[in-house]
Amino acid sequence: EMVVAANPYATQAGLQILQAGGGAVDAAIAVQLVLTLVEPQSSGVGGGAFMLFYNAPTETASGKVTAYEGRETAPAAATPDMFLDADGRPENFFAVGIGGLAVGVPGVMRMLERAHDEHGRLPWSALFAPAISLAKQGFPISPRLHSLLNGFKRFARAERFRHYFYDDDGNPHPVGFTLVNPEYAETLQLLAAEGSEPLYTGTLADEIVEQVRENSVRPGRMTHDDLAAYQAHESAPLCTAYREWQVCGPQLPSSGGVTMAETLGVLSNFDLAALKNQPVEAIHLVAEASRLAFADRNFYLGDSAFVAPPVAGLVSKRYLDRRAGLIDLKKAMPSVEHGDPDSGTAWNLAASDPAEHPSTRNEQAGGP
Repeated sequence: EMVVAANPYATQAGLQILQAGGGAVDAAIAVQLVLTLVEPQSSGVGGGAFMLFYNAPTETASGKVTAYEGRETAPAAATPDMFLDADGRPENFFAVGIGGLAVGVPGVMRMLERAHDEHGRLPWSALFAPAISLAKQGFPISPRLHSLLNGFKRFARAERFRHYFYDDDGNPHPVGFTLVNPEYAETLQLLAAEGSEPLYTGTLADEIVEQVRENSVRPGRMTHDDLAAYQAHESAPLCTAYREWQVCGPQLPSSGGVTMAETLGVLSNFDLAALKNQPVEAIHLVAEASRLAFADRNFYLGDSAFVAPPVAGLVSKRYLDRRAGLIDLKKAMPSVEHGDPDSGTAWNLAASDPAEHPSTRNEQAGGP
């Protein structure tokens, strides 16, 4: 049994669930609930997430990878100009990324609940116990959390936020300080008892809408209808071949699956095993391949519900072989521009079986 997470408390929670007879989905839910508490800067039940679930092959069925999407969505009242200044130019991130206007409709709890309905082994409520206990007893602030809070303190304006993370002088609580969060424990107890519904149509939804729309920094546009209408999605993943392996990631609107497929496709042109004793050269190759992939990511990728990114072209072997030819083994590229991928606009979910046939040649618009 193994659990890997970004924080030891979350890892321990997942392991505890596995040892109690839970499966991978059960453990992942427990991990997410704890990460919300101990790593609030990066993870949260008020945000979004993607999940890949692998059903191993049996005597009667082949293996299958399922992708679950719980990405945040924009409120229905969002407009193209909401993050532009008076001159029509994009505003600075720290001007628009703080406050209610930047808040998306949260999706992770709907997604986790859907995955649990299909693959959970333990009762839903049992998965909340580790996070509830830790929220009540408290956890020590990590060096990373303290550093991020210190860098963010000039933007920390909300009273409840400052009261929780900062002292009376406006400085973040020190590393090792025990943060106790009884309010989060109460929230988890409600979700454990009633499922995700309170977050979308119940008392928690009321509080979210109020905090977003009456935000003192920048009022947002989220409504009760936005929350009530949210749905998690399930799809085939984006799977491509890398040497003798098959690598799968989520579909758009996550850019991670496409970007990783591009990076690995470029690296497949090089003998990385020969560089096992040459770490500088190996890091150089990975960095340059990543730069090429991210240049495409930043130019082409978006939400396929609104645009048609050329995913099939971006992950095709012929295109990635061309991109690999731009890498100089002796020096970094001065600048990296997006490429001109082969024809083909997206990924045909219906035509591919990601468990058996890694392919980069399907050329029809795909799902979420």
